[in-house]
Amino acid sequence: MANNSISLRSLLEKEKLNGINFLDWFRNLRIVLKQERKEYVIEEPVPDEPDSNAPRADKDKFKKHMDDMVDVGCLMLATMNSELQKQHENMVAYEMIQNLKEIYEGQARQERYETSKALFLCKMIEGTPVGAHVIKMMGYIQTWEKLGFSLKDELATDLILQSLPDSFKPFVLNFNMNEINKTLPQLLGMLRTAEVDMKKGGSKSILTFREAKRKEKKGKNALKPKEGISKDGKCLHCEKSGHWKRNCPVYLEEFKKAKAVGALVSGTAHEKKSS
Repeated sequence: MANNSISLRSLLEKEKLNGINFLDWFRNLRIVLKQERKEYVIEEPVPDEPDSNAPRADKDKFKKHMDDMVDVGCLMLATMNSELQKQHENMVAYEMIQNLKEIYEGQARQERYETSKALFLCKMIEGTPVGAHVIKMMGYIQTWEKLGFSLKDELATDLILQSLPDSFKPFVLNFNMNEINKTLPQLLGMLRTAEVDMKKGGSKSILTFREAKRKEKKGKNALKPKEGISKDGKCLHCEKSGHWKRNCPVYLEEFKKAKAVGALVSGTAHEKKSS
């Protein structure tokens, strides 16, 4: 454990907080503290000291928090430049993080904006390898999630499918008609297979959907409704009865909002370019 801690702490030592890299530094700090089981120190305010007649367990918990707080605080100060050290040397770890978040909130907003613009405006150019394109979009989606905007799998899948060129229209059509429910890595694998088949000039991609559905039913050894609604009649997205996922008002509203964000980002980017 000690060797692992030293190895991970080197992430922070190699790239000290310098005023323009807060998001990267904070991400590395959380990785280190999570491995050391001390992440709670930057997430919870300093607790009140237990009374003298408090249970021993409460006193031990308080002492551990104080010890971990000193350890984390020293680690944070040691991985800042000298100017930031002076500003934070009299603060505990929790106070340091709150102060730094306020200082660098603008930087986080800018990164969210840039990621949003890249995600919603990203279109695959005809002839580009589909694997490279989808991996790039998955990276944008993961970055967006780290910045506090999590996309559900259905919306992320729709964004990727809409970004594909016209040559993938048969794939998208069959994907939606068969209501395939896949994770993003599984979707990536299917698109790569379809790309190979398209280069060969075949129509295997359509058969692949049908074969996948047959295998799924055979593996369950029971009749099962199409993806999008459970066997008890509930929508697989909102878990309410009476409709399919493709007609789910909650899903459609979420997708509408996502498209609205994309349109807003697109319009803002166009305005900046025009000016």
